[in-house]
Amino acid sequence: MDEAAVLDLIDEAELVSLTRSLIDAGGENPGGTEGQTVAVLERACQALGFTVETWDVAPGRPNLTATLPGTGDAPGLMVLGHSDVVPAGDGWSRRPFEASVSAGRIYGRGATDMKGGLASAVIAMAALSRSGVQLPGPVQLACTVDEEDLGIGIRDFVTRSSSHRFAGCVVAEPTDLETVIACRGASYIEVRITGRAAHSGRPADGRNAIDAAAAIIDLVRADQRSMLSSPDPLLGTGTWNTGLIEGGQGVSVVAPSATVSFDRRLMPGEDAFEVATWLRGAISEAGIDSDGITVDVEVTMAMPGFETDRDHPLAARAASAVVDAGGETTITGWTAACDGGFINRDLGIPAIVLGPGGLNDQAHRPDESVSIAELVTAAKAYALLALRLL
Repeated sequence: MDEAAVLDLIDEAELVSLTRSLIDAGGENPGGTEGQTVAVLERACQALGFTVETWDVAPGRPNLTATLPGTGDAPGLMVLGHSDVVPAGDGWSRRPFEASVSAGRIYGRGATDMKGGLASAVIAMAALSRSGVQLPGPVQLACTVDEEDLGIGIRDFVTRSSSHRFAGCVVAEPTDLETVIACRGASYIEVRITGRAAHSGRPADGRNAIDAAAAIIDLVRADQRSMLSSPDPLLGTGTWNTGLIEGGQGVSVVAPSATVSFDRRLMPGEDAFEVATWLRGAISEAGIDSDGITVDVEVTMAMPGFETDRDHPLAARAASAVVDAGGETTITGWTAACDGGFINRDLGIPAIVLGPGGLNDQAHRPDESVSIAELVTAAKAYALLALRLL
């Protein structure tokens, strides 16, 4: 099958219509309302003749797979996305969940992150199906819930056995069509400190949990400075951010308790639980959890990072596919986190991130939008990658 013949079957009007329908379906998270978005995606994929499976991860929160079967048992290509969007928030000049088109762009919450990427993947699969090309392995779209919050969808997905093997996974998150071969992971680490209350006029009678929290923050700052001494050329370093702190009982009382919540970005291969173990040890070594102070350290969220060799066929062929689809790309890294780390770590599948739209200038912002031309280029690139990889 001539590649050009497949690309000619990418239907821009169909792509725009599906993107708009997905935006209109909403799916704000927190809120757990992805069901309608998945229903729109399910109907579209069934109408195109794909093999579709959905299952609830939590009530009303279904994961979905849509598969274009191959002719044999050869490894396939997975395209990964998520059905939820961040809350619309304030500052919009148009209705966030009534998609509109203006000057070659589609506007609405999720246009970039990542209803457009989902639609591009579906339309790429439709072109492959309509062309009649015989691929030896399947092309599968996997769409999970809750990516924007705790990741219950991807955690469930990787625990389920699959009859397919995959040569690679493309996460269709917005990268401005850059070919991202490495991503940092993310984790939340909560530190709970217990001291002893006393009158503030005699602070030595108590044990101040807020003072202990300040000492723990100093440990984290020192670790951050240490990491900055040896940055990775693609990803920089891991990072600490003190995101939340609360504690105390009153101004005139020695603080009997405090809680500090950290965001710790992870380099590929780093484990959040090992970081938490290090922090527990550093706290004890510094003598913070002594003399009436107790400290508990808990990982409340962990998302692994990943890295794929730039010479891997998945990366090299993805980059050439974008160029041959009429776009521009470089092979690069991404300081954000995504669900591709779970696919790589838990399923052993090489992963990249490649999708339409801008993470930094569009995602999670008022008046979010995506270029229709970029959606078309993404769909063509996904189709070419499937042809060349499989």
